[in-house]
Amino acid sequence: MRVIKRNGEEVEFNAEKISNAIQKANDEVDEKKQLTLLQIADITNRVVRQIENMSHAVNVENIQDLVEIGIMREGGYEIAQKYVRYRYQRELARKANTTDSEILSLIECNNEEVNQENSNKDASINSTQRDYMAGQVSKDLTMRLLLPQDIVQAHKEGIIHFHDSDYYAQKEHNCDLINLEDMLQNGTVISDTLIEKPHSFYTACNVTTQIVAQVASNQYGGQSFSLSHLAPFVDISRQKIIKEVRAEYAALGISDTDKGFEDVVNSRLRDEVKRGIQTIQYQLITLMTCNGQAPFVTMFMYLDEVEGQTRKDLAMIIEEVLTQRIKGVKNERGIWITPAFPKIIYVLDEDNIHEDSEYYYLTVLAAECTAKRMVPDYISAKVMRELKKGEVYTCMGCRSFLTVEDSQRNPDGSHKFYGRFNQGVVTINLVDVACSSYGDFDKFWKILDERLELCHRALRCRHERLRGTKSDAAPILWQYGALARLGKGEVIDPLLYNGYSTISLGYAGLYEMCVRMTGRSHTTEEGKEFALKVMQYLNDKCSEWKAAENISYSVYGTPMESTTYRFAKCLQRRFGKIKGVTDRNYITNSYHIHVTEKIDAFSKLTFESEFQKLSPGGAISYVEVPNMQDNIPAVLALMKHIYDNIMYAELNTKSDYCKECGYNGEIIIKESETGKLVWECPNCGNRDQNKMSVARRTCGYIGTQFWNQGRTQEIKDRVLHI
Repeated sequence: MRVIKRNGEEVEFNAEKISNAIQKANDEVDEKKQLTLLQIADITNRVVRQIENMSHAVNVENIQDLVEIGIMREGGYEIAQKYVRYRYQRELARKANTTDSEILSLIECNNEEVNQENSNKDASINSTQRDYMAGQVSKDLTMRLLLPQDIVQAHKEGIIHFHDSDYYAQKEHNCDLINLEDMLQNGTVISDTLIEKPHSFYTACNVTTQIVAQVASNQYGGQSFSLSHLAPFVDISRQKIIKEVRAEYAALGISDTDKGFEDVVNSRLRDEVKRGIQTIQYQLITLMTCNGQAPFVTMFMYLDEVEGQTRKDLAMIIEEVLTQRIKGVKNERGIWITPAFPKIIYVLDEDNIHEDSEYYYLTVLAAECTAKRMVPDYISAKVMRELKKGEVYTCMGCRSFLTVEDSQRNPDGSHKFYGRFNQGVVTINLVDVACSSYGDFDKFWKILDERLELCHRALRCRHERLRGTKSDAAPILWQYGALARLGKGEVIDPLLYNGYSTISLGYAGLYEMCVRMTGRSHTTEEGKEFALKVMQYLNDKCSEWKAAENISYSVYGTPMESTTYRFAKCLQRRFGKIKGVTDRNYITNSYHIHVTEKIDAFSKLTFESEFQKLSPGGAISYVEVPNMQDNIPAVLALMKHIYDNIMYAELNTKSDYCKECGYNGEIIIKESETGKLVWECPNCGNRDQNKMSVARRTCGYIGTQFWNQGRTQEIKDRVLHI
């Protein structure tokens, strides 16, 4: 039997702690009024039986309430008063030193909740600890002083989730599409140093990595850049190499019309492209930002962003990126493994999706890369044009998409995307709305309205927090081209309105919501009708808020990592364990079909495409597949299905390695003797997480460390779709 501590950690239940607490209170009263040892034992045993019969996960407060009642039933009223007073004093002490104790536990590496909060951050290293320590202070300030208490309470109860409160005290935004083209073509400034337009592809790649690192250190979410912005520098290097080779040929008395001249130029050019891409891959993996992790960055690969020779050069860059990613990177033992970043997005279009398409060879390479290294993700240009006013563009980080705004245009009149950003996210727990209404549809819509207004006010807090921010707070973002070219001392306020940036209403648990309200999954006719109605209602609310305030609210399929576990535990505390709704340690991400539901890959993608349309602020669908390295035709078949049916999707494969025995396959999840889920090498039985490399998709991106118990259970429960 396990109980939930105040910090959310699950531990083994210890009945002795109950009897010890009663005995301490007992010792403080007159001997004549004390309980006997037998009475204390009876109270303890009664509490244990009550806990065993409960349908929900038990927390410390639940147990203490039962103890109080038990003491009073035995006539120990003064003892109960002492016990209540002790609880009150302990509560005051906790409130006084919560931040201190959490910071100390971080330093000692025994804060399990934080250790597994982000699967790409190692909480044992100094830079990560420094970020987490600052985050704990920010959370404390945010929850005590900066947010309205009803929003704080709703967050604590899991009714909503106020994302990234550890960065809220600082005036930072979430994610963005960096305007790399502007920064490379027109120059930028990094650490007070002028960086002029690069004179080669290799230099452009070097500058790009520095830009990415600087941007990552001035925000808390993901960023994306397009490889098309690097493509023009290939020809700059080509012309430079032509001059160099021509001079060498002249010195040797060889004509530059010689048959081998072009081969030499092309060979040197390809070598430079290779070195440039290696620079991006290795620098972005090995760079450590002030957030204590490698930059959360996505590279976008879309041929139609450029034309002519530049398009051919972009194809060369894409080929090199995919080739290097298939190879992977070496770990400390020299073993090739799967890196988490940079994330890659490959656009499927008419020029690469058919076997007779000009760039089909790149799609085959992408399929091989997906089968071995889990990337790239895929955007269907065909479907995206239908949903995004004819436009095709990348998401910010893992799944957050900008809205297409007619008010935001480039100088040539095209819609503007690069240089825009997202202000932040607040997520509504749809499962809690359903459970709070107890299956009554009239109550459901009333409560949904109340909760959405709560989210609206929380989102306005995020917006207001950014208002008045001076460009000097992050020069790389606001002054030197990543997002704008504002002057020193200017405020960023104009960029918060009129569609320049978005702000996201997240949602979670659509599946469980349907089960609670209709008794069925949203894959059934009745469940689907209700789910689509709720999704449309969220969109209508965002449109209403946007029209009234000129702020671009958008519905966003939240990529929950640690929140999925927290929401589940809050639901269990509030409503008990309801079969198919709150009986697991996780709830479903966004609109996804439940991970245990058996459905084939093609049907899953087709079904989820209807819900993806109603998540304009961001969403991604996936299919869970086995090792596909020997079945590339099947991967290509799925890619073609994505192209025809859904805007944004990915394939979840496995890519693990055991450092203890050298096993290269799938590390499995097992239940330990204490009931905790652990990772285990099926070859040698190794359970030491420091001696294995595990890569899994969790929220649209790859995690390469480990996850909390809720997310681990979700990964364990996943069924294959092919």
